[in-house]
Amino acid sequence: MKKVEIFSDGACSGNPGPGGWGTILRYNGHEKELSGGEAKTTNNRMELIAVIEGLKALKEPCEVTVTSDSQYVCNGITKGWAEKWQKNNWIKSDRTKAKNPELWGELLELTKKHNVKMIWVKGHNGNPENERCDRLAVREAEKYKNKI
Repeated sequence: MKKVEIFSDGACSGNPGPGGWGTILRYNGHEKELSGGEAKTTNNRMELIAVIEGLKALKEPCEVTVTSDSQYVCNGITKGWAEKWQKNNWIKSDRTKAKNPELWGELLELTKKHNVKMIWVKGHNGNPENERCDRLAVREAEKYKNKI
């Protein structure tokens, strides 16, 4: 099974507001950057989409290490929150609706295709790949600033 690294970040100017996401895929010394954005979104949506798009870019099942500065995304997977929300019809333990169920559902399906390990890093703390992903995400969000 191929071992792939995915680095991801999301950004939003306002919450909600114009947002962007950036992802770096690394395999066998090669890298690929992916990015995109939306005119009106939230930071958490962008964080989720960054990971989803990275995983969707893989052409076959892989052993994947995802590095993100989003505790929302990392904890949602590693602590099993998203699976529990899904089993409870997207209702959280505090009886409120889970946000972004369509994205969480897509991410859960992708984690079944791949062997995914999540690593959390502190954002804006000098991690080179996280900083690159942040620049990609901010650049994408900028494209939507005057389109709301």
